[in-house]
Amino acid sequence: MPAASRPYDDELAVLATMHAKERVIAPLLERSLGLRVRVSSGIDTDRFGTFSREVERTGSQLDAARAKIAAAFAEAPDARVALASEGSFGPHPYIPFAPLAREIVVLADRASGLELVGRHAGLNTNFSHAVVSDVAAARAFAERVQFPAHGVIVIGCTEGQPAPQRGLIKDIGSAADLDNAVTQVVGVCGAAFVETDMRAHRNPTRMRAIKAAAIDLVRRFRSPCPVCGAPGFAVTERLSGLPCSWCGGPTLAIRASVRSCTACGHRIERPVAATTAEPGQCGDCNP
Repeated sequence: MPAASRPYDDELAVLATMHAKERVIAPLLERSLGLRVRVSSGIDTDRFGTFSREVERTGSQLDAARAKIAAAFAEAPDARVALASEGSFGPHPYIPFAPLAREIVVLADRASGLELVGRHAGLNTNFSHAVVSDVAAARAFAERVQFPAHGVIVIGCTEGQPAPQRGLIKDIGSAADLDNAVTQVVGVCGAAFVETDMRAHRNPTRMRAIKAAAIDLVRRFRSPCPVCGAPGFAVTERLSGLPCSWCGGPTLAIRASVRSCTACGHRIERPVAATTAEPGQCGDCNP
């Protein structure tokens, strides 16, 4: 790759992770941007929030990633660049009963003030849970979510809801470990909340999504603003409101995408190719 396309040739970047995210982030950013990625030492990223709920995340997904970056800079005063990623999982806002996975990878350059956010969102996730009262039900759930290649955790359960203060067992590596964990928690609570382990090093499907977000980060870096030349001129917003083909009213369908520059504020709105939306996407024609 030409040197001009590697703006950080051999520049140190510290990555705030304790869950092996460097496996997918480091090779990509070293090859594409020239960064020499080093994993942070001594930063407990769980203090910014855990999927298993014993530490609630405060603020947004981006807030948590920024907090990790601040900790990485504090831990590595010699680093110009810091990196962090954060995931979020929950029900899809438009598709009933479907889970949605969102990943971001953030790059911050404290010399230039640049902050870039690579993003990936999709339905390809094994995020799921089951409330069980016996080992057989737990094993059936674990098989559905690709255990043991993908991890599971067993959490205490109160009235069908997770109660990590009553029981929390991670790093379950085998069927025997799962049986023991479920038996222990059921003995305390009468039921167990069994959930996919969404930590990156225990979830290969999530690790692939983190890689996709890192690829998006590189794409954004390589997209300069046409006015000021700063990296990161990319789609930052999608505007809904495409007119309904029946009544002409605004729908949930996307009518335009917005590309913008965080450095100078330049903004371009580009309409989609379609001129109308299906009536099924209209709140008036298909309430």
